[in-house]
Amino acid sequence: MPARGGGTTSPRILLRRLREVMAGAGSAQQRLDTIVRIIAANMVAEVCSVYLLRAGEVLELFATEGLKPGAVHVTRMQVGEGLVGTIAASAQPLNLPDAQSHPAFAYRPETGEEIYQSLLGVPVLRGGKVIGVLVVQNRTRRRYTEEEVESLETVAMVLAELVIGSNLVDPREIARVDGNATLPLRIEGRALSEGLALGSAVLHEPRFEVKKAIAEDIGEEKRRLEAAVLALRASIDRLLAEPDPAIAGESRDVLEAYKMFAHDTGWFAKMHLAVESGLTAEAAVQKVQIETRHRMQQITDPYLRERLVDLEDLANRLYLQLLGKSAHVDRESMPPDAILFARALGPADLLDYHRAGLQGLVLEEGSPTAHVAIVARALQIPVIGRCEGAIAAVEPGDYVVVNGDDGVVYIRPGEDVLRAVRQNVQLRAERQAKYAQLRRQPAVTRCGERIALHINAGLTIDLPQLDETGADGIGLFRTELQFMVRPTLPRVGVQTDYYSRVLDVAGERPVIFRTLDIGGDKALPYLGSNDEENPAMGWRAIRIGLDRPSLLRAQLRALLLAAGGRRLMVMFPMIAEVAEYQKARELLELERQRLTGQGKAVPREVRIGTMLEVPSLAWQFPALLPLVDFISVGSNDLSQYFFAADRGNPLTADRYDLLSPALLSFLRWVARQCEDAGVPISVCGEMAGRPLEAMALIGLGFRNLSMAASAIGPVKEMVLSLDVPALVAYLNRLLVAPDHSLRGRLLNFAKDHGVVI
Repeated sequence: MPARGGGTTSPRILLRRLREVMAGAGSAQQRLDTIVRIIAANMVAEVCSVYLLRAGEVLELFATEGLKPGAVHVTRMQVGEGLVGTIAASAQPLNLPDAQSHPAFAYRPETGEEIYQSLLGVPVLRGGKVIGVLVVQNRTRRRYTEEEVESLETVAMVLAELVIGSNLVDPREIARVDGNATLPLRIEGRALSEGLALGSAVLHEPRFEVKKAIAEDIGEEKRRLEAAVLALRASIDRLLAEPDPAIAGESRDVLEAYKMFAHDTGWFAKMHLAVESGLTAEAAVQKVQIETRHRMQQITDPYLRERLVDLEDLANRLYLQLLGKSAHVDRESMPPDAILFARALGPADLLDYHRAGLQGLVLEEGSPTAHVAIVARALQIPVIGRCEGAIAAVEPGDYVVVNGDDGVVYIRPGEDVLRAVRQNVQLRAERQAKYAQLRRQPAVTRCGERIALHINAGLTIDLPQLDETGADGIGLFRTELQFMVRPTLPRVGVQTDYYSRVLDVAGERPVIFRTLDIGGDKALPYLGSNDEENPAMGWRAIRIGLDRPSLLRAQLRALLLAAGGRRLMVMFPMIAEVAEYQKARELLELERQRLTGQGKAVPREVRIGTMLEVPSLAWQFPALLPLVDFISVGSNDLSQYFFAADRGNPLTADRYDLLSPALLSFLRWVARQCEDAGVPISVCGEMAGRPLEAMALIGLGFRNLSMAASAIGPVKEMVLSLDVPALVAYLNRLLVAPDHSLRGRLLNFAKDHGVVI
């Protein structure tokens, strides 16, 4: 870093001087006053100030070099007020060449700061919480360099050590809990893994604190860091070597990708440089961890964000190695009904907690494609993500309810909520027992019509559900999920083995493989990405496959090889016109001819179909139906294109009802067209898995439905109680109604006719 007089002072020398001051004589206030003078001189700054957090969310100026001395312990501001308050509220740096033009700037006449233009401020963090703000300022307008930002963040880490160790602020103020920790709280998030769990809150973070930031022997710290990294890598290797049924299929793929991060030389090099600058090994890990968090907040791509979560988890485990603690959770120290709260969690830590009896998981981050969510579904642990503020709101030991079906967390629930939840648990158990009894019973209506019920799947962990639910087969196998849990494009051989396992488990039951439905909200970083204004209607699914035929042909080759000697059913997604379907079918035929020419076994039968998601395709039915072996309606995408309503936008997702007369009329017309042409048709979107909507589909003429495995029982119970002719007669009268939705009328029909919904 630059120093006054044109020389330079290295970070190592600065940290050494700070260490000398912190270990020297004088009161904590005197040492803090000396520290701000040293920082100002080192960074060629006219001003260096330290604000510390007091009770009541108040930031108080504790020391300054450059501002008026009389402002110390006088200037105060609320968190969120002014630039300093903004830094504390966001826990993010501010780097401003013209601070006074920033909308959050708040003038304090007692400080005399109006003559200073540029400002760089960073949060002072301890245990993941903001305990203060460190600021430097200059008269001239300038943007501080990235190196200066990192240096000030490093100094802030050291400063936190002084604040905590010297009791500059009453420890009871620093350890405060925001808000009232006794009141019940309901937090809505996003369901990542279904299920219901009740238990005691356990905090994943902070599990440790860096008690010493400045190194006394840099060589020794390097050796400690290298030894800890080697031990971390060995622990992950041992985890992969364990004969644990949970670590199989996609779970193993996830951990293999996780292992690659642990061997990332760039990640280790950053920590090595931090130690070189004068930090202890623990402080170096924390510094790189903070940088990773900053990157996570700037990245919008969900896949890349979740990969950075893995780096965060690895840093946590590296801390434990440095502290000489096991990464595995002590079973005796964790309550048997533990509900874990974490900002983010990696798959290896989840397996540790699972072995200790984890019941549920609440994350402030997280998405359905996160590694931890994929493994959680394999372990049948309810998970709710995107629960903003959950960690600050909960105390260890608080009673918590995790509703993984609705995406809701209840912290310290009242007796009324507990009573309802306990009743729900009992009802769920009774329903599950009833559905289990129906498992072997065919789905036949009261009037004798057979309805085929299939499951949607996408991972090998879903396959046991075939037997557990008594499903007729797999109506939709989402092949893209295998691509999304891997760090690189899976080779043909890997894909072949994967699809072969699926067919082996299914046996004689049908499996419909949907080719890659990527793009939109399912980006694969190793294929590149495009910034599109409307990705849901952009370059995705079959459009990518036809534009990159080698990708589609490789997948089709793997499917043909996997089904050698057996029946293969393939369908193409996002087909908007017959010409697209013909091109995709030609690629499949080319691959079949190629394998035949090589003397390799090909399927004894190949049935090829298309999804109906884009309404335009329906108006080419006369040309399409003679070419397809089956059609599957993807109700999720079809409804958003039908109504021009983005289902990923909360402002429009619920604007139109699936039981709209317009959509139901269209679906009835589609079903009749396919029936007249003798083409089998099914529905495989969420609509098929809701008993009321499934009832309407049967009334429209659909006899083949595919849904989430958990929906098989409720839908089968509905089918067994249904009289189809009465429903058809009723629906025929309703479809001409101008109503927004027929939901209320269909519910009344079910009630009047004893249909179980």
